[in-house]
Amino acid sequence: MATKGIRIEGLRKRYGSGDTAVDALKGVDMHVEPGEVVGLIGPSGSGKSTLLKSLGAVIDPTAGRMTLGDEVIYEQGWKVPDLRALRRDRIGFVFQAPYLIPFLDVTDNVALPPMLAGLPNTEARKRAQDLLTALDVRHRAQAMPSQLSGGEQQRVAIARGLVNRPPVILADEPTAPLDSQRAMAVIRILNDMARKYETAIIVVTHDEKIIPTFKRIYHIRDGVTHEEAGEGRGFE
Repeated sequence: MATKGIRIEGLRKRYGSGDTAVDALKGVDMHVEPGEVVGLIGPSGSGKSTLLKSLGAVIDPTAGRMTLGDEVIYEQGWKVPDLRALRRDRIGFVFQAPYLIPFLDVTDNVALPPMLAGLPNTEARKRAQDLLTALDVRHRAQAMPSQLSGGEQQRVAIARGLVNRPPVILADEPTAPLDSQRAMAVIRILNDMARKYETAIIVVTHDEKIIPTFKRIYHIRDGVTHEEAGEGRGFE
């Protein structure tokens, strides 16, 4: 059974060494419970991207501890034998750029991850179509990525990030190309997904439209996080 929830304690990341060393993260503490969506905000250069890459096992932290559910996955080195499997099965990614596969149609782009994970094709496509409906792009199910608008491409990419129902989702500016109505629809879907599947979701954003929806927010500045209560409006 997949572990759920994520906790980060004293996470540090140093680039370089000696006089040229740069401390991008200086001791980050965060926790996101199963079923919770939290916001991560901060100015450019504050460490958001480094933190997201560390949480996603894309880069190696320098120090600290990361726990998924009750399993320590990083402490003085990675504690899991296969980081690729960790990223594939237990951490979902939603990027600002869509990165859709150009030679697959919309349905196949979304259905591919569960198919690769062993889900039967019929079930994978049904799961994909349900998410496309929720994101209001079901009518583009047979379209190729090049035929989509930028906003449509992003909604398809969000569906792809959600389709495997990972215990943790890292969303990097998921509403940046969307208008207010679509942005709020996406955040509502993320909240519904979090509650339904006990997913812990971290949303990096500058989007002032969605910041009031978070119940908890982490501000990051100069490689250090500060937690505060959010407004949490609209998703009770």
